[in-house]
Amino acid sequence: MSKVRPTIADVATRAGVSKGAVSFALNGRPGLAQATVDRILAAADELGWRPSNRARSLSVSKAFALGLVITRDPAVLSSDPFFPAFIAGVESVLAPRGQALVLQVVTPGEEEAVGYRRLAQDGRVDGIFLSDLRHDDPRIDLLVELGLPAVTLNRPEGSSPFPAVCLDDRPGTIAVVEHLLELGHRRIGHVAGPPAFVHATARSDAFVSALAEAGLEPVAIEVSDFTAAGGTEATRRLLALPEPPTAIVYANDRMAIAGIGAAHQAGLRVPSDVSIAGFDDSELAEFVHPGLTTVRADPFGFGAAAAQTLNRLIDGDGEVPDVELPPARLVIRRSTATPASQ
Repeated sequence: MSKVRPTIADVATRAGVSKGAVSFALNGRPGLAQATVDRILAAADELGWRPSNRARSLSVSKAFALGLVITRDPAVLSSDPFFPAFIAGVESVLAPRGQALVLQVVTPGEEEAVGYRRLAQDGRVDGIFLSDLRHDDPRIDLLVELGLPAVTLNRPEGSSPFPAVCLDDRPGTIAVVEHLLELGHRRIGHVAGPPAFVHATARSDAFVSALAEAGLEPVAIEVSDFTAAGGTEATRRLLALPEPPTAIVYANDRMAIAGIGAAHQAGLRVPSDVSIAGFDDSELAEFVHPGLTTVRADPFGFGAAAAQTLNRLIDGDGEVPDVELPPARLVIRRSTATPASQ
């Protein structure tokens, strides 16, 4: 038999006050003596009373939910190293506040815009996390039009009225290249992410600029899609060059781990014949053979900071500034070594 959920009336009876006084105390409104507030809160705690999100939303015109719209293939998303950890970080902030995360996975284009419009029109969320920023991203103007508060994950290229939570990928990418140069590599290739994404372009630009500082150019840059299959095909193309690279830098770990497999299939040893480095420091990076040299970001911290910032914006805590997170950093493992020859 299910336990009957306590009501505000039950709390009022236990505390010896009116239901109106309970409502004032539980919603933090002024007008009650502190001793009365303490007695009401103690009564609520003793009874195990918890607010109903539906009732709260009706009383204060809030959904008590934040939205995340992801434009990825669901099959690809299931093995993505970033979003599960990011979502866990978001939930670490939302759960104690009694908030929910509304997640939509859509395809880019009209379906994506419809998803945002539906969230706004149905009043299902109080704000949005804007991820996977793109060049000339149309979603910023769309969210302004819809009147939805938002936080962007990193800064967009153009102007934006929304605060940004920023994790700079460039220092980590530059550190990977410098590490390979110190090992003696001069023929270095790159497997990049989709050029439509600002963060993918930032990583590629950092790779090129780090080589340029050493007076070098990339052997080649293969554009891929952050997937294992894409990483495999890009690696095969690089290894088939007349003068293949002695080291390859990948835009994420999933492509890099697939690249290790592609190198093995080609009869090459990692790192003796080719060094491989990734980006993300996903869980598997430490346990593949050889352990993957990579760049450690903090998607959990990214998610927590984004949720805190978006809640500050929704709660009206004055002007909400951008947040700068510690930059990504190099983690050296056994997939990189001195080249056998140049």
